[in-house]
Amino acid sequence: MTTRANVNGEHRPRPPGLPPHQNHHQPQQHYYPHPNYSSSSSSSGASFKGCCCCLFLLLTFLGLLVLAVILVIVLAVKPKKPQFDLQQVSVQYVGITTAAASPTSPATSASLSLNIRMLFTAVNPNKVGIKYSESKFYVMYKGVPLGVATMPGFYQPSHSVRQVETTVVVDRINLLQTDAEDLVKDASLNDRVELKVMGDVGAKIRVLQFTSPRVQVTVNCIVVISPRKQTLTYKQCGVDSVNV
Repeated sequence: MTTRANVNGEHRPRPPGLPPHQNHHQPQQHYYPHPNYSSSSSSSGASFKGCCCCLFLLLTFLGLLVLAVILVIVLAVKPKKPQFDLQQVSVQYVGITTAAASPTSPATSASLSLNIRMLFTAVNPNKVGIKYSESKFYVMYKGVPLGVATMPGFYQPSHSVRQVETTVVVDRINLLQTDAEDLVKDASLNDRVELKVMGDVGAKIRVLQFTSPRVQVTVNCIVVISPRKQTLTYKQCGVDSVNV
């Protein structure tokens, strides 16, 4: 057993089990986190928020810049609505076939065969080109659809006039009794069959790489044909432009 001296120089025996150089009165040590740990975490969050704020400001600036460029181009070009009109209608064939219950009774059904050619004129008064999308024109008799004419899309240069041709072919379409009676009466007695041509034409103005919103041109025409002469006797059109 070993002894140790106290403050008075007296030697006392060392308690058993205690290491030779360990002081049993030594205070317990505590460990604390590094003082820079919390500050580094808060600085990372602030840096992330700063990056998000900078990105938002950058996107806002780019959006305003694009809007300003478009506005300058629009003010410089001063775009005008395109003009689209049904110029000519030529009747190539008109045929009406009737069926009645008896020779004295009125027509109970009728079939119409029709082949007409329509010539549209497109006028571009702008300093830039116009892109037309594919369009469809419906031919109707008293609200009954008879046929559809399809016009393919095309590009029209600035300050130019272009003619587009399309054909409507109606092959023996059957009409109900009331419409059949009216058709036979118009064709045989009056030699006058009134048809309506309706359709929408979509156009966009292109400036450099920018495309304007779609402008819809509505074509609404009344055409009157003569079955006996196989010709057009009357035409009246109205064109409305609507932004969509």
